[in-house]
Amino acid sequence: MPTTKNTRPTTSSTTSREDTEARVREALAELERLASPTVRDGLARYGIPAEHALGVAMRDIQGLARRLGKDHALATALWKTGVYEARMLCAYVGEVDRVTPAEMNRWARDFDSWAVCDGLCFALWDRSPHAWAMTDTWAGHRDEFVKRAAFALLASLAVHDKACEDAPFLGALALIEREATDGRNFVKKGVNWALRAIGVRRSPPLRKAARALATRLAASGDATARWVGKDALRAFAKADAKPPKPEPKATRKKAAAKTPKRSRG
Repeated sequence: MPTTKNTRPTTSSTTSREDTEARVREALAELERLASPTVRDGLARYGIPAEHALGVAMRDIQGLARRLGKDHALATALWKTGVYEARMLCAYVGEVDRVTPAEMNRWARDFDSWAVCDGLCFALWDRSPHAWAMTDTWAGHRDEFVKRAAFALLASLAVHDKACEDAPFLGALALIEREATDGRNFVKKGVNWALRAIGVRRSPPLRKAARALATRLAASGDATARWVGKDALRAFAKADAKPPKPEPKATRKKAAAKTPKRSRG
């Protein structure tokens, strides 16, 4: 496997089918080389099925992705292999401007673990212009991992989309409240993650609204909703106890530019 990063153009349309097939074989061969029985046997501890896994550490998957470079045709072909690590690679080699709602739906229906679900949401899909629409589409889905994807995507948006206005997240809190009684393990943890992520954004109105929702859920008569709310309140208390992070330099400079200088005398 070459150790230098792929220098070909990142536009997948220039990649021929034969070249893509060769790159898939190359990627799978490298994953097999990197595989460890110890890593594979340890997947069960994290609730990840090992049936289609080779046993490659995440740092090695990410390192291979950097060497392969962005290539959506490659991501599409890797997904079709069904290999756990190959599908994890898709989150890092996929091209966000080539992502479509149809493809997101196809891949989501194939989810068999929280790891692939969260990896795609956190590293690829939350940059897509389709992200918000898919959270609405998936939030009421009957499949456990598709539904988790809605809330993993919300959490990822809350973490990464710093420029987003409050309105979409305030609307998302209604989805969280509506689905907080779903007791399936990977759904309730996704709902909780989304609530916690929204509640630690910089916006005071969002923080207030998220804490109010967590308080309501903590007092719910439903056991799952109570867990979601109480766990979120614990996370908020821990976050509030930490000193605030300094504002980004760009924000400080902008604020300084708006501050009138004092006249001397």
